[in-house]
Amino acid sequence: MTGFRVVGSTTRSRVGFLELAELSVVAPDGDQLTRTVVRHPGAVVVVPLIDDDVLLVRQFRAAVGRSLLELPAGKRDVAGEAPADTAARELDEEIGCRPGRLTKLCEFYNSPGFSDEYSHLFCATELTRVGAAHGVSAEERAMTVEQIPLAATGDLIASGELVDAKSIIGLLLAQRLLDRPAGPR
Repeated sequence: MTGFRVVGSTTRSRVGFLELAELSVVAPDGDQLTRTVVRHPGAVVVVPLIDDDVLLVRQFRAAVGRSLLELPAGKRDVAGEAPADTAARELDEEIGCRPGRLTKLCEFYNSPGFSDEYSHLFCATELTRVGAAHGVSAEERAMTVEQIPLAATGDLIASGELVDAKSIIGLLLAQRLLDRPAGPR
C-alpha cells in the first residue's frame, strides 16, 4: 500500500553504532502513527569459496546467548568505503583471506519491521591467504573458521545447525550462481 509518509524523526538514544529513533508517520487515511526504529550503518556479507567448499565462521552472539555458524560479515562503519571494499576488509579480519574476485549476489533489508539495516551480499572467489584472521572484537578474536563443502550447507540449514538468515540467503544464492543444487539432499 502506498501513501504512507514519514513526517518527522526524533532520536531517542544512541548506543555505539546504533540509533533508536521515533518516527511520526501519516497513514493514507490521515491517521497519525508513531513507530520506533533502529538506525544501522548497514552491513556486508560474503560467501568465501575455495573450490567446492565455503568458509564459515563460528562466533558467539550475545543476543541469542550462543555461538552461531555464519558467513563472514561486518558493519559498513568506515565513512565513504564502498561495499566491495568493506567486504574485502571483513574477509581479511575474519578469515585472513583476500578475494581475487567479488561478485555481487544481492542487497536486502535484514529486519525492516524495526530496523533500516541494509546488507550487500557478495560471493568471493580466487582467495589468497594474507595471514591469520585478526578480529577486532573479543567475539571475533574467539571465532573459529570452518571449511565445509558447499553442497553440505543445505543439510546444515535443514537440520537447524545453520540458522542465521543472512548466511542462508548467501549460501542459497551462491549455490544458484554456481548452478549447484540448493537445499537438503
